[in-house]
Amino acid sequence: MRMLKVLVSVVGLLSVGPFVHADEPPTEWVDADTGHRVVRLSKEPGSQSLYFHQNAYSPDGRKLMISTPSGISTVDLQTREIEQVVQGPVHVIMTGRKTGQIYYTKRGGGGVVYAVDPQTKQSHEVAKIPEGAGVNCVNCDETLLAGTITYQSDGTPQPTLRATTAPTFGVPALGSDASTTRPANRGQMIERRYNLHLPMDLYVLDIKSGEVKKFNHSTQWLNHLQFSPTDPQQLLFCHEGPWHKVDRTWTIRADGTGLQQIHFRTMAMEIEGHEWFGADGQTVWYDLQTPRGEDFWVGGYNLTNGQRTWYHLQRDEWSVHFNVSADGKLFAGDGGDPGQVAKAPNGQWIYLLRPKLLNDRGVPDIDSSKLIKPGVFHAEKLVNMAKHDYRLEPNVTFTPDMKWIVFRSNMFGPSHVFAVEITKAAKS
Repeated sequence: MRMLKVLVSVVGLLSVGPFVHADEPPTEWVDADTGHRVVRLSKEPGSQSLYFHQNAYSPDGRKLMISTPSGISTVDLQTREIEQVVQGPVHVIMTGRKTGQIYYTKRGGGGVVYAVDPQTKQSHEVAKIPEGAGVNCVNCDETLLAGTITYQSDGTPQPTLRATTAPTFGVPALGSDASTTRPANRGQMIERRYNLHLPMDLYVLDIKSGEVKKFNHSTQWLNHLQFSPTDPQQLLFCHEGPWHKVDRTWTIRADGTGLQQIHFRTMAMEIEGHEWFGADGQTVWYDLQTPRGEDFWVGGYNLTNGQRTWYHLQRDEWSVHFNVSADGKLFAGDGGDPGQVAKAPNGQWIYLLRPKLLNDRGVPDIDSSKLIKPGVFHAEKLVNMAKHDYRLEPNVTFTPDMKWIVFRSNMFGPSHVFAVEITKAAKS
């Protein structure tokens, strides 16, 4: 019986890739269901790629930054060589788009932001953030930090729990020990935080002078803050909460002017969210459902000309997060399990999504210049995620050369960072 178990284990490993130790995932394999090559980029169990809109790539596109249990590392996307650049428990903010410095905070280190040069591995203090503040992002020329400040009901700042490097769903009014205050599930957590209506500000901090500017005071839950990849003064943020209860997606300038709602619902229970900038900084993209859980789109709004574009997709193709390639010609999705909003029976895949606009046959009789431009996604499955636990969101991103899609997964147990090649592997 013991020998039989050993043989079964060996056969199982050989079915997904080259022989490896039982406690270590394969380093490379061809997905039997899709024909696409998948590689493991991380070595340390518990490693993760960043949230889908946090920039993790060096300015030259060669290196990917990942977080690990022991700190921050970079992965050379050509050689797959891994270098640790920061040691110790940290929260990663993002890689600077101009200098390639990696911005982070130390866990338990107070409200201080640091940056490390990945070449020299030398870190320095960037700024001290205000009490009650989280820091979400750095602008494209690396002159400003931005985030939110949360206040208690008496108007004093909340104790700073941590610098926020991705959307935060904590309930700070209930105490600083998250383990004792966390609701039973994510939905309850979001509902409870939404119902608190705590006063909040957006803020930006000038890295050179340390000056802090607060604006957009609100009792809405402000979250998901991100700078444009091309305009150093343009911010995107959301009103967080149950999506059917909020007008979610907004933009604002870093001086507090130009507040703009990006999407307006036209039916009850229409929802949209998980917004992000396209690489050119012109288009804000978002998950759109008309209504919730029934009909699925990726919507886009062009900040320059106001043009709206909606790409339709099937239930199984709905994804926790979507993303777009640097040239805007391809999209990707990370799928979802049957327990999520789409209730997709077969949605656990990494997807490549090819957009196609529909032909407007009403021209010239109908002026459609101000109407939504409809299109469809043609989906291709890249990775079978049936063994992935979607409580860890895969968070797909395109590599800058647009040849690979990076994601994180726990399909083999501990989380690791993987990449799937967009072109199918050659048949041997």
